[in-house]
Amino acid sequence: MNLGDCGGNRMPAETFPDPERPIAQHVKVGSPRSPRRQGVRVRSLLAKGRCWRLGPANFQLENHSQPIAFERDRRVSYRDCSMNNTTQIASHLLRSRIGKLCVAVIGTSANEMIEKATEVLKESTFLEFRLDYLAKPATALPALKQFLAENGAATAIATCRLKDNGGRFDGSKAAELEILLKAAAAGFHLVDIELESIEKLPKNTMSQLREAGAAVIISYHDFHATKELDAVYARIKPYAPDFAKIVPTARSLSDNLTLMKFLDRVEDESNSSVVGICMGEAGIISRVLGLRAGSAFTFAAATQGEETAPGQIAARTLLETYRVDQVDAATKIYGVAGNPIKSSLSPLMMNTAFRRETVNAVYLGLQTSKAEDLFKLAREVPIQGMSITMPLKQDVMPLLERTDALSAKIGAVNTILRAQDGKFYGFNTDVAGIVAPLERRLSLKGAKVLVLGAGGAARAAVFGCCAKGAEVFILNRTPETAQKLARQSGAKSIKRDLVAKTHFDVIINATPVGMAGIAKAGAKNVPVSQLEASEINARYVFDLVYNPIETPLLRMARQKGIAVITGVEMFVQQGARQFEIWTGKPAPEEEMLRVVVHSLRQGAEGVAETPAASVPAAKSEPVVASKAAVAAVAKPAVAAPVKAKATAVVVKAKPVVKSVVKAPVRKAAPVRKAAPVKPVRRKAPVKAAGKAKAKSR
Repeated sequence: MNLGDCGGNRMPAETFPDPERPIAQHVKVGSPRSPRRQGVRVRSLLAKGRCWRLGPANFQLENHSQPIAFERDRRVSYRDCSMNNTTQIASHLLRSRIGKLCVAVIGTSANEMIEKATEVLKESTFLEFRLDYLAKPATALPALKQFLAENGAATAIATCRLKDNGGRFDGSKAAELEILLKAAAAGFHLVDIELESIEKLPKNTMSQLREAGAAVIISYHDFHATKELDAVYARIKPYAPDFAKIVPTARSLSDNLTLMKFLDRVEDESNSSVVGICMGEAGIISRVLGLRAGSAFTFAAATQGEETAPGQIAARTLLETYRVDQVDAATKIYGVAGNPIKSSLSPLMMNTAFRRETVNAVYLGLQTSKAEDLFKLAREVPIQGMSITMPLKQDVMPLLERTDALSAKIGAVNTILRAQDGKFYGFNTDVAGIVAPLERRLSLKGAKVLVLGAGGAARAAVFGCCAKGAEVFILNRTPETAQKLARQSGAKSIKRDLVAKTHFDVIINATPVGMAGIAKAGAKNVPVSQLEASEINARYVFDLVYNPIETPLLRMARQKGIAVITGVEMFVQQGARQFEIWTGKPAPEEEMLRVVVHSLRQGAEGVAETPAASVPAAKSEPVVASKAAVAAVAKPAVAAPVKAKATAVVVKAKPVVKSVVKAPVRKAAPVRKAAPVKPVRRKAPVKAAGKAKAKSR
């Protein structure tokens, strides 16, 4: 009888598995007939949400939307079936049980691990227990055994990684194996052993692990680069594990392409499923899109700050922000490109907007300092649109097919759209994001404006203010760059020693100084602020840095009683215009503002002394979004309903029409609303590069 073709027919009672023997004992190493080839019907049924149900006297196929949670005391095996068919069924049973997201649990004691695992189980039933984080892993196994027995829905991986392979266990390879064997006996469904270990251990190691009752993951980690993935897989393949886990480090965005092409090649090669992830900040894209490329599952941290690998993302972020469980072949890809992007709130803001407007899209962090690296990824994934931040706003210009007139004049873009013809077009929404908040407070005609910096954001500020009739001065650490920008825009450069002697209507910081993460990344020569307190002589100080919401520059301005404009206003406005260019829909600006302010407030709550409480009150000014944002950091408030209309950013490019693919999305988590925000008058909706049909992926 061919079990792969049994369909919904009930098996004879005499062929039902022996309940005294665990499934994993019957998984034959190196089975020559892959379930992908032999059990095609089984695979298609599992893909449609069906799974195998085991009963005391039958074995039948039924419809289920969720994997069956098998009880530990009902482990079954296949005494009278052929080994090949047993291998297929056991493999499918395991795959139907596990999820697509495995959450790593760490702790310094068994009780701490169990406490964290209990919390994780509320949202995910697939767990990895990092036993190597324990001083004495073996002593924790009895408690973990009881936990698994009491939580039959959980599927658990036991990992005890050696220090030499990136873990924390300082014992021998033999000691590692002993712990994994005991973990399997304690009820862990899978054990993870490094390739380097199994190559040095006795030849019967795989059979020992299987006889102990666990499925086997053979893993390989490269903490330096992404190279020779096929060679690594060739080393793993002879052991025929249930899962081969290959985890290189992405040094560039294109390394993610290398991994995803590898996953595509090996997907149907053997009986082993492959888990592929790129570590590092540049590898974030693989943690979200790897599942679509063929990775059996991906890993996440239990909470932020408990990452077990470089670039690992918290489980809640993967599920709620990136919606990793909903990404499919039709999902459109967008992202923010630059360096650094780790602290960027663009993914949170944009993914919230996509969810709010039911757009089947995901927005990722793309960390790179090289425009060519970015475009190589963008062409092959493909990426439909990008937000461009430092240091790429000028570097990407030569790689674009065309830009709108404003971007061409400024010489920098912050928004890229992939048109129907596959070519990339550039726009600049920074200007609207900078000018609009200023014009709500004062007339720019004849106003004296000091712009700090001469990069992409500074160019937008300079050209935008000059176009409104302001007298603009540029201060940059490289005077020659400031002078060049002054000549191009009709502004003036100014020497540092003259700044303290001059009174300005507005001072705009368009440098990354004060940004979260900058000081840590290059700690040696990073100033706290571009200016000293004595040099801040203005009616308003506008810092384009939005994270943290209260930068050192704004704090000094407040202490002098100067009205401030936070970068949140500019950040949300320019992002809203990008959303409209990409989708052709009005942006949910109120929702975007709310999640950004909420996130910044949460970050500020970790600081002993909040900015609002540590400085004198600023001058009174019109009620605007930035004031609401600052108030939200100090304490929660309930916002009045705000009706936001689309702001005008008219762009010109080759005709393109965006078709929006809608997909069911889960309801956003409740967020405390910000303080009342004054409605902003807006012009006509964006005309996003004409009308035509976008390619469906």
